[in-house]
Amino acid sequence: MSSASRIGLIVALAAVIAAPVAWLAHKHDEPRPVTHLVVPAETVRLIDPDPQQLRVCADPNNVPFSNARGEGFENAIAAVVAHDLGKTLSYFWLPQRRGFVRNSLNAGVCDVIMGVPAGYDLVRTTRAYYRSSYVFVSPAGQRPIRTFDDPALRTLTVGIPITGDDYENPPPAMALAARHLMANVRGYPVYGDYSQPAPQRVVIDDVGAGRIDVAVVWGPIGGYFARRSRTPLRVTPVSPQRDADAGPFTFAIAMGVRRSDTELAQALDQVLQRRRTEIASILRQFGVPLVETGAGS
Repeated sequence: MSSASRIGLIVALAAVIAAPVAWLAHKHDEPRPVTHLVVPAETVRLIDPDPQQLRVCADPNNVPFSNARGEGFENAIAAVVAHDLGKTLSYFWLPQRRGFVRNSLNAGVCDVIMGVPAGYDLVRTTRAYYRSSYVFVSPAGQRPIRTFDDPALRTLTVGIPITGDDYENPPPAMALAARHLMANVRGYPVYGDYSQPAPQRVVIDDVGAGRIDVAVVWGPIGGYFARRSRTPLRVTPVSPQRDADAGPFTFAIAMGVRRSDTELAQALDQVLQRRRTEIASILRQFGVPLVETGAGS
């Protein structure tokens, strides 16, 4: 797997509250019902898909992106898309781990993944509907950290997502390692503690509680959980947007369908264009730090 694809996978895997449900009920007079599919994939393969359904592949416990209660921003955006297409929204739930695309989308049990890096080579991607950045999350009263070249990082305890014991995959880990700043790093599994209702929240809670000084996380995670911290926190996009050692810190996010499903990809592109204002409003509600589409990557 190429370096770009590996980083994209990390974002996809990384890759508000009940507000979206109330927001959608207000926006649409007659919201369509949602079907929750929990039967095994082997059984679903025997069922012909209903053309009147938008079948979404999603993680049932991955706030702020999605959960089985419909509390994530991808749930809210999926409802907007289904409504626009005149389809009933249904879900196939599967924890978003390695093999997620193979065991959901490419198994034929669902038809669209709501958030993947634009150009992700395992799927056909739509037009990007937002671009976000990795962010520093720090106490609001502390001088903000904006760059990995800030001398303060030599004395601060830094929380970052990790995928293994080598700390080498996520961009923040690569940037810190290139600067010989790993001594004060505390690693948090990229999947979080899946036994908890918000698996990826703990690193932000640890900033608020003073157990670490600063966290570097994918923007939607930092923005969402910082807003819910009892301690006021500051969210600052990593600058510059591209690092010579770690690569890009900003990623454009699209929807993903099977590579052969040109028709659905085109239909989703049209919806994303028509509903871009509503989708942007949802992203802002969830605290997603947005980077201008034309900004450097």
